[in-house]
Amino acid sequence: MKFTEKAPPPPPPPSPHRCHHHVSFWIGPSSLWPRLLLSLWLWIGGPPVQVSAASHQHFHPHSIKLVGDITLGGLFPIHSRGPHGLPCGELKKEKGVHRMEAMLYALDQINSDPELLPNITLGARILDTCSRDTYALEQSLTFVQAVIQKDTSDIRCSNGEPPIIRKPERVVGVIGASASSVSIMVANILRLFEIPQVSYASTAPELSDNNRYDFFSRVVPPDSYQAQAMLDIVKALGWNYVSTLASEGNYGESGVEAFMQISREAGGVCIAQSVKIPREPTAGEFDKIIRRLMETSNARGVIIFANEDDIKRVLLAAKRANLTGHFLFVGSDSWGAKSSPITELEDVAEGAVTILPKRVSIEGFDQYFVSRSLENNRRNIWFNEFWEDDFRCKLTRPGIKLDPDKKKCTGEERIGRDSSYEQEGKVQFVIDAVYAVAYALHNMHLDLCPGSSGVCSNMDPVEGRLLLDYIRAVKFNGSAGTSVLFNENGDAPGRYDIFQFQMTNHSLPGYHVIGQWTNNLKLNLDEMQWSGGDKSVPDSICSFPCRPGERKKMVKGVPCCWHCELCDGYQYQLDEFTCESCPLDMRPVPNRTACRPTPIIKLEWNSPFALVPASIAMLGILATSAVVITFIRFNDTPIVRASGRELSYVLLTGIFLIYLITFLMIAEPGAVACAFRRLLLGLGMAITYSAMLTKTNRIYRIFEQGKRSVTPPKFISPTSQLIITCILISVQVLGVFVWFAVVPPHTIIDYEELRPPNPDLARGILKCDMSDLSIICCLSYSIVLMVTCTVYAVKSRGVPETFNEAKPIGFTMYTTCIIWLAFVPIFFGTAQSSDKMFIQTATLTVSMSLSAFVSLGMLYLPKVYVIIFHPEQNVQKRKRSFKSVAEAARVSQKSNEKQNGETRIEPDRSQ
Repeated sequence: MKFTEKAPPPPPPPSPHRCHHHVSFWIGPSSLWPRLLLSLWLWIGGPPVQVSAASHQHFHPHSIKLVGDITLGGLFPIHSRGPHGLPCGELKKEKGVHRMEAMLYALDQINSDPELLPNITLGARILDTCSRDTYALEQSLTFVQAVIQKDTSDIRCSNGEPPIIRKPERVVGVIGASASSVSIMVANILRLFEIPQVSYASTAPELSDNNRYDFFSRVVPPDSYQAQAMLDIVKALGWNYVSTLASEGNYGESGVEAFMQISREAGGVCIAQSVKIPREPTAGEFDKIIRRLMETSNARGVIIFANEDDIKRVLLAAKRANLTGHFLFVGSDSWGAKSSPITELEDVAEGAVTILPKRVSIEGFDQYFVSRSLENNRRNIWFNEFWEDDFRCKLTRPGIKLDPDKKKCTGEERIGRDSSYEQEGKVQFVIDAVYAVAYALHNMHLDLCPGSSGVCSNMDPVEGRLLLDYIRAVKFNGSAGTSVLFNENGDAPGRYDIFQFQMTNHSLPGYHVIGQWTNNLKLNLDEMQWSGGDKSVPDSICSFPCRPGERKKMVKGVPCCWHCELCDGYQYQLDEFTCESCPLDMRPVPNRTACRPTPIIKLEWNSPFALVPASIAMLGILATSAVVITFIRFNDTPIVRASGRELSYVLLTGIFLIYLITFLMIAEPGAVACAFRRLLLGLGMAITYSAMLTKTNRIYRIFEQGKRSVTPPKFISPTSQLIITCILISVQVLGVFVWFAVVPPHTIIDYEELRPPNPDLARGILKCDMSDLSIICCLSYSIVLMVTCTVYAVKSRGVPETFNEAKPIGFTMYTTCIIWLAFVPIFFGTAQSSDKMFIQTATLTVSMSLSAFVSLGMLYLPKVYVIIFHPEQNVQKRKRSFKSVAEAARVSQKSNEKQNGETRIEPDRSQ
């Protein structure tokens, strides 16, 4: 073995001669002189150049020194932060002594390894940081003593001889520190002297800044990896709204900042509250923290980067607030798998998910440590204090009275037998850090000292920047069997175990491994359970997912919070943020996630809106047919001849077409059907009222002419009447054919007409391209004929009944006008009805059929009745000349004039 344990050598005996003056220090390389002055001025706060000989002991703090060919520095929190301004407090057995002993163990292993650094012994200078960054900086000045050269040219002893000054050992690299705040402080000065630093526990993300901390490396992954792992856990649990809780300081604040930064970049997770725990919390501070977290109660997930004491007090405050089981904690490695933060608060911590760098217990270290005793571990200057604390006893010291309340230490106690022992979690990383520097020195020795059995001149002294390059280049299997390596920023790869604290349904309540993270997450959700043993993952979301057919209306500034708005009317959900209207020919599906074709309907024959008009029209056709057959059968009888056979057949044809249009209006729309609808809709009425107008006009002209002379008016013969009627009818036919030329008949599907607020009731209506306006225009000419005929009927109302059909035509037109006046409000009053087309079609066809019935009933049924039932009245009358007609007209005029006076004269019916 190359290394033997020995106590630190005693200081050299004092010189018999007193030395005077001061010792001045300066930095060897002139390029470092400005930086040293600046650093000493900033960090020490005193004169940068001179240090008195009386204060020389300041650079030799209470420390462990192991002699070797190459010396490594070590920084460990042997003691906690001292109270009331004292630098150091009570001993830290696990985080301090265990970790420090791990470095000693690693040095023993390396020095006894013939393959690693053969014939080279590693020594050490190990310091106590007392868990305080400023104190650690003061102690670490020891590491830079060798770099500072001393000018002794003006110093002489009393006998005139130069003083004897012991040359300090040169520290080539530093293992440590533990806390990130301490590492940051120490790294600032070590980089000035180009001394590489390898930490075993500092995880603050800012230490990854290779520009500011270029000589810093670490064998533990930075919190940025831990933050990424925690973010992956949050996403795997389906959470998107969480709060963060951090202890004030580099570790807590940097961890939370890294989590928030990564979550912002990745998206999908929002921070509800970001709460900081003060270094010195006041009374009630943790109750305020819980109340603040409850301001966003939906954010049940709490990401916590805090020290053990703060974690415990947070859990205690949650219990006081009766919120056991409400908060779902995701803890960093400061929580890890420790029992101390959750002691007596297990019900509050149940379900907490924690993370811890992947590690194993080093069996060799356990064997080493439990074998330590007061006799074989004298190199550890803090071991006596550890012994007293571990075994709760007191060692006797000369001049110190034994405390009667404590038992006396016998020295026969054994670690693990007479006291509890469990290997501290970072022991593995301490060993890996020491080995990383050792492998770097080994590789450097192979390159700079080939064939040399010890430290050659090329490595005396060891150049710090070159050693840093070798450290960053190492790659070896560490104490846990996993590879140890560094990236360009000096960070180790992230490897974490994921735990959950479980109590229910377990024979051994405690932390259970539920997954791991190595650049990506592997989480077993089936093995997780929450408060009360619930297997379902609780929610920690700002807003619940919107149902199908609802869009998200985002809350400004909070991308994880939204309101759900239903896509109403004819809208469907295009994506999670947008509602889009369906095309005109479509309507949304019931859940409004897509559109579906709108059903197409038409007027069916079995509909009441079709049956009633069709029945009326069929009855009218039968009646018209009966009249036509009767007239044809008795075509040469006086009544038929007297009624004007030619115009009667024309008029009956028009009435027949009026009834026929009902069936065309009900029939399924098509190009042919639509063409006949256009043609016959107004043609039947135009034929009917053209014939009636011609008749009334003939009667009116005859009697008006008879009042003035005995000469008959022109165009009163049957042929002339037919020609006039045809001319009137041709206007309607010409208009329809112009319409055909401008807009060819075709069908359309009207989706606007039957589009109620409820899209489930929407229908497309198959119909001809005839709007309400076009229907009115088609009938307008017939209405003009009807009104004109009515005017002539009114003017001819005084004609004697025995001479013509003026009065039946007049009653026909009056009744027809009433029918059509009733039609208008019904037709246009149903525009907002869901059955608009059906009602309007039924109204139109019934109105036309009724007007045809009026014409048929008042003009022809009396004649048919006489022809069929009273044939004795169907005899030839004396033929009247126009002269007799004129005389009758004059008598009628005189009679009317006297009737308007005092005497009423009955008309002469003897003619």
